[in-house]
Amino acid sequence: MPVIAPACPILRGRAVATSSAPVARKRSALRGAVIAKAATVDAPRKFQQPGQGVKQVNVVYKFGGSSVRDAERMREVADIICSFPQYLPCVVLSAMGKTTNMLLECGELALKTPTDQIGDLAPLKNIRKLHLDTCDELGVEAAVRTEVDRMVNELQQLLIGISIMQDLTPRAKDSLVSFGERLSTRIFASYMRVNGVAARQHDAWELGMTTTDDFTNADVIYEASLPAIKKALAPAPGTAQPEVPIVTGFLGRGQNTGAVTTLGRGGSDLTATVLGAALELPEVQVWKDVDGVLTSDPRIVPSTKPVNELTFEEATELAYFGAQVLHPQAMQPAIRSGKMNVRVKNSYNRTAPGTIISATRPMDCTVVTSIVLKSNVTLVDIISTRMMGQYGFLSTVFDAFRRHKISVDVVATSEVSVSLTLDPKKVAGAVEDELTQLSQELEKIAAVSFRKNLAILSLICNVEKTSEILMRAFSVFQRENINVLMMSQGASKTNISLVVDGARGVEAVQALHREFFDGPSVCSTNSGVTVGLGNGNGNGNGSHN
Repeated sequence: MPVIAPACPILRGRAVATSSAPVARKRSALRGAVIAKAATVDAPRKFQQPGQGVKQVNVVYKFGGSSVRDAERMREVADIICSFPQYLPCVVLSAMGKTTNMLLECGELALKTPTDQIGDLAPLKNIRKLHLDTCDELGVEAAVRTEVDRMVNELQQLLIGISIMQDLTPRAKDSLVSFGERLSTRIFASYMRVNGVAARQHDAWELGMTTTDDFTNADVIYEASLPAIKKALAPAPGTAQPEVPIVTGFLGRGQNTGAVTTLGRGGSDLTATVLGAALELPEVQVWKDVDGVLTSDPRIVPSTKPVNELTFEEATELAYFGAQVLHPQAMQPAIRSGKMNVRVKNSYNRTAPGTIISATRPMDCTVVTSIVLKSNVTLVDIISTRMMGQYGFLSTVFDAFRRHKISVDVVATSEVSVSLTLDPKKVAGAVEDELTQLSQELEKIAAVSFRKNLAILSLICNVEKTSEILMRAFSVFQRENINVLMMSQGASKTNISLVVDGARGVEAVQALHREFFDGPSVCSTNSGVTVGLGNGNGNGNGSHN
C-alpha cells in the first residue's frame, strides 16, 4: 500500500519536569552539548539516507525490544529503515531486549539492599554492560557513550533513593523503567549518525506526549498531545534534508505533575499510532518478531498461519484476550483518525507482507480469523437468593466489583444469575482475598462460588456465521471430550469466548485450529470465482455458509 502524507521533521521540545527547573535546564543544556559535539563527527557513509527528496515524514516505524535487543539487531533495524528510500520515517523504539524487566527487578531488589551495595546489583550490572557494550560494538559517538554512562549512574542514584526511602511508588517505578527507552533511542540515533544518516533522538514528552497522572498505566490525553506533536514535528523552514526522528516508545508526561509516565507494558505500539494520528499519516508499521498477526500462538500451534487482513475491532479483541502482537489501546488513535491503517511486519523477515489492520475488510469468506488462549482464569458464579424479577441485581453485583477494583473479562447473565471470568493479573490484591471479601459483601442477595485454573478460548470470527462456528466447535469438543463451562458472545460481533478446564486449554486450541485452519475450504465470491481458504475442517471436508 503506498504511503504518502504529512509531516515530521524535528524541533527541540521541552525538558521533562521530573526535577527542579534549574536541574532540568542544566540537563537540557548538557544534552544540547552532547548533540552539538556528536554533530562534529566525520561520519562514514554506510547507509543510504531514507526519504531523500521527501520533506515530510510519511510513515511511522515501531520496533520492539526483541528487534533492538543487541548491537546485531540494531544494525539490522538500521538497514531496514534505510532499505525503503521512498519513505522518511519517524522511528519509535522500545527498550533493548529484557531491559524493562531488569529495571523492575532492580527496583524490587533496591528495597532490600543497603545503599552501599546498590552498585553490585546483578541486573544493574547487566544493564550497564549491555548498553556500554552495545555502544562499543556499534562505534557510537564518544559524547553519546559518555551520556549513556552518565544515565546509568543516574539510574543507580535513583535506586539508592529507593533503598533509602524504602518505598517504590508508582511514580518512582515509571521514572525507573523510563531509562530503557531513553538509553536505546540515544544509542540507536548515534549509530545512525555515525553511518551517515541524519537522525535525532527525542524523548516522547519533548514532542508533547501528554497523559493522565495514572502512573504505570497512564492514558494519552489526545486533545493536548495530537496538536503539540504535530507542531513539534512540523517541517523546519529551509531544511535541506530532514532528520529521522528516533522517539522513545512507552513514555509520556503527566498533565498535572509533569513527571514521567508510562502507557502500560507494550505501550510503544500506542506511542507509534499516536504519532501517526498526530501527523495524519495513512499508515503506521509495527515491526515485531513474527510475520504479522497469526491464526494462533505459534508456541502452541506449530502450523499457525499469518492473517493478511484484520479490522480494528478484531485486532482490539485479539489484544484484550491475550494475543501479544499489539498493545490493547494501540488501535484507538487509528480509529480516531478515520483514515490511518496499521501494518504489522516482521523485522526478521522484512519481505513478508505482514498484516494490514484497517477500519473494514471483506468478511464474506471469513469464518474464524484467529484463536487466542488465555490461561490461569478464575470463573465466578453469582446466583441471586431473592425472588425472580428483582430489579437492580446486576447493578449491585457490578458496583461491588468496581469498589474492589476487580476487572472482568467475559460475562454471561440471566435474570437471577451472572457468571464472569477474572484475570488474576488485573486484580488489585490476592484473588482469594478479594473474592472472599466480595462474597461477604454480596451474601445478603446472592450465593457466590468460584473456580480457578480455567482457560478462555477466544474465537475472533465472523459472528454472522455463529451457527456454523458453534456447530463445528462443539463437534470438536464432543470428539475430544472437552467440556465447555461457559460461553459468551461479545457485543463487538467479532468474538465468541468459551471457558474450559485450564488443563485442556492448549489441547482445545490445537483441536480447534485443525478444524478451522488446517483443512481445505472454499468460498464463492460475488463474481462467482471459487477461491481456496485456509479454514476448513480437520478431515479435509470444507464446511461453510
